[in-house]
Amino acid sequence: MSAEQGTLADATQRPLSFGQTMQAVFWSFFGVRRSRDMGTDVQKLNPVHLVIGGLLGAALLVVSLVLLVRWVVGSGIAA
Repeated sequence: MSAEQGTLADATQRPLSFGQTMQAVFWSFFGVRRSRDMGTDVQKLNPVHLVIGGLLGAALLVVSLVLLVRWVVGSGIAA
């Protein structure tokens, strides 16, 4: 069990910053991440940053879609 904890502790010390993680999450949302970059991400991205970035990206996507729908409905285009 301590080997798994050591692995998680090592993973959270990976070198990429939160900004670089957000960039990887952004490109992944569009589905245009290269397989070579994805392999690099697996080795260098901090999993804690990745989870936080994914949640932030999903929240931003939902909020932007809600605002877009409200704008379209409010403008009368969808009437």
